[in-house]
Amino acid sequence: MLRRRTGLSILIMAAILAVIIGGLVFYKVMQFRSFAGMKFKMPPIAVTSMKLGEQEWQPTLASVGTVQAVQGVTVSTDLPGIVEKITFDSGQQVKLGDPLVKLDTKQEEAQLNSGLARLQLAKSNLDRQQGLLQKRVSSQSDFDAAQAEFRQAEAAVAETKATIERKIIRAPFTGVLGIRQVNLGQYLQSGNAVVPLQSLDPIYVNFWLPQQRLQDLQPGGDVKVLADGLPGETFTGRITSVNAVVDEATRNVMVQATLENPGRKLRPGMFVNADVMLPMKEKVLAVPATAINYAPYGDSVFVIERMKDADGHAYDGVRQQVVKLGASQGDQVAVVSGLKPGEEVVTSGGFKLAPNAAIERNNTQQPANSTAPTPVDS
Repeated sequence: MLRRRTGLSILIMAAILAVIIGGLVFYKVMQFRSFAGMKFKMPPIAVTSMKLGEQEWQPTLASVGTVQAVQGVTVSTDLPGIVEKITFDSGQQVKLGDPLVKLDTKQEEAQLNSGLARLQLAKSNLDRQQGLLQKRVSSQSDFDAAQAEFRQAEAAVAETKATIERKIIRAPFTGVLGIRQVNLGQYLQSGNAVVPLQSLDPIYVNFWLPQQRLQDLQPGGDVKVLADGLPGETFTGRITSVNAVVDEATRNVMVQATLENPGRKLRPGMFVNADVMLPMKEKVLAVPATAINYAPYGDSVFVIERMKDADGHAYDGVRQQVVKLGASQGDQVAVVSGLKPGEEVVTSGGFKLAPNAAIERNNTQQPANSTAPTPVDS
């Protein structure tokens, strides 16, 4: 009897458990069916945007140039000798004719004293012969010989003075000295370097441009120069020369601009970015560089339009538009074709988008969009 009751209880418990499991399975099946009938929508993606309008740009011709001094030499010795005196410091500004180095001239000074004595004796002989000739005591040939001897002595003195002067090395023009390359007591051969000297204000910038732009390169044209290492500094000048010869290898022509260089911040040998400002301004459609999606198959932007979903509900979505890009200025890029004035484009957040994606505008903070940016960390 006990065994029958135990078996019956097990059957009842198994039946109850089967009912519970069946109910759960039925509930989940119905739940999945209800989910299958629902349509999910992606939430709108937050982006920044702007409406396009025509801007007036001054076109430029960009190039990389090299700074060159208007005058620049390495001052060197004319005659050999031992350095007796140095009268400059490295980096000093000097004027035309300032003495830089004096070589030992003891031998030349002794020769000068000897020459002066011979000159004085020759002068006395000449005066004496002139008096005798007037009294007809001496002949004309004696007077001519005395006069020739005097002139030889005078020339010898002048030569010695010139040699002494040539052993004083002077600045050939006004400028800034470089690093000294000589020391006291050093023996210098003729032509040995003493110190570099550069004239830094004004200064030249040489750069190359394609031959196709020769008609745009006229003396007097404005040039703007920016240099790495001088953030926020803009140097302006004018074209002063266009080379008469085009390089056969590159078909480029060298252009030289002259710039004011206050503070001597531009130094010879520096690389700079040179922009020739063309006189004719043009109207362009420009977008921030952040709006461009660069790709091998073509550059594109996302244009915001009113669209409808499958149920006919309107929403703000995006259309991917392939564009042709032109020149750039600062943070902006000119769009040559593909867009029209008045269209609204996505300026940031485009990397999250796909065609027909729903968007939500959030223009509380816009990306940089200046033609002349001044980065804080530049």
